[in-house]
Amino acid sequence: MQSEQPLKVLILAAEIEPFVKVGGLAEIVGALPKALQALGHDVRLVMPRYRQVDTNHFQLTTTLDTISVPMGNFQVSACVRQAEIGNHIPVYMIDAPRFFDRENIYGYTDDGERFILFCRAALEAMRALDWSPDIVHCNDWHTGIVPNWLHTIYRDDAFYSNTASVYTIHNLAYQGIFGYRLLEVAGVAANGFVYPQIAELANVVDIMGRGILFADAVTTVSERYAQEILTPTFGEKLDHMLRSRRDRLFGILNGVDYVTNNPTENSFIQTPYGAESLDKRAENKAALQEQAHLPVRSEVPMLAMISRLADQKGFDLLAQIIHPLLAQGVQFVLLGVGDQHYHEMFQNLAARYPEQVAIFLTFNTELAQRIYAGADMLLMPSRFEPCGTNQMYAMHYGCVPIVRHVGGLADTVQEYNPHSSEGNGFVFNNYDPWEFFAAIVRALALYPFKDIWRSLQLRGMEADHSWHSSALRYVEVYRNSLAYHHTGK
Repeated sequence: MQSEQPLKVLILAAEIEPFVKVGGLAEIVGALPKALQALGHDVRLVMPRYRQVDTNHFQLTTTLDTISVPMGNFQVSACVRQAEIGNHIPVYMIDAPRFFDRENIYGYTDDGERFILFCRAALEAMRALDWSPDIVHCNDWHTGIVPNWLHTIYRDDAFYSNTASVYTIHNLAYQGIFGYRLLEVAGVAANGFVYPQIAELANVVDIMGRGILFADAVTTVSERYAQEILTPTFGEKLDHMLRSRRDRLFGILNGVDYVTNNPTENSFIQTPYGAESLDKRAENKAALQEQAHLPVRSEVPMLAMISRLADQKGFDLLAQIIHPLLAQGVQFVLLGVGDQHYHEMFQNLAARYPEQVAIFLTFNTELAQRIYAGADMLLMPSRFEPCGTNQMYAMHYGCVPIVRHVGGLADTVQEYNPHSSEGNGFVFNNYDPWEFFAAIVRALALYPFKDIWRSLQLRGMEADHSWHSSALRYVEVYRNSLAYHHTGK
């Protein structure tokens, strides 16, 4: 049957783990291809070759010496390097030093041109390699122009005539907003602006909006987020457009990588443990307290946050309740970097409460795993959360999540019910500091009841959020998008 044929899937992303990681996008795009390949599909990836991607460390080879990339009225030369992830999955890197040999990944005034160049080069590289994909899977605003192109400048191109596009929104808040000139650079100025009905967007180029409008299918990184973005509250001014495409909109929960994040086999943590040896987890709590220079006391509840320090992640809520929370006698450990005023707030807290507060203003994968393995509870009071993976990792390590009922957090964490003994964490609904505080207090009240707490930990540890089931859903969406593409609807 045709539906059983393996698919040729080209995944485009601005960042891919392990090469470059700014946020969760890199983690997801680094993991999904491995699960798709395990299902029998031919997967290849393309990303920019940034200064940070070391040739020797990643054993880059040169695949194409030079390709010519149209940019408006000009041609830009680039070459294509190649690395691998997983079981020999090719990762092509567009090497154009004028655009990507820079100190940072994002944040430049010409970001629009940089990622237009990347996307056009990616498509032209596949032609040069004579590898015509069934699916181009685009991610976030950086690649949003590609579905637009497949319906315009590549529409009559035989090489891409049977290629469908899938566009994944990882975070709707970052849309890639630019001026009209970018359409000329992209070669789609004839299309003009596409949102006359939205005052704020009528005279700007919204790259993510174009991806949503032209893709054969659109996905988000959790089922609930797919519903939330249809509303003005979460829709970031694109809710009208998203509602018009709701028949093509699918929510697929991100998976997590249990191979590199596993308490039973882990060289980063003090003592490996599992569901059958949960008592050993106490050794990891003691080791974390030592590393954090906190008193080693097993009976004191230890709360943690591993996060970017930004309002979106709920730090404005935490700021309002942190003193009454510390008055409960808990320990608090923070890992992350972000807004300077939060750096200062936590530095002051650590100085004022040296026996209760420990801060690590950095990002460190090994330390994150030690925190998952040692802390009792993980706080995620997000304003919005397209998916979130920290709560899934925390549960896998037996660290109980306390979250807001939003996005992927709502899809993965259910409030503990003392009557039915169901649930795997603690949840609050409104974006309100005292609702958040109440959820923490419910958790602290249950913590001394060790048998109940253990059953809560075990339910979290037994949940399966591996990439396998997510990859099956993506394949389903890929096949749907091909059907949409071929029917021309």
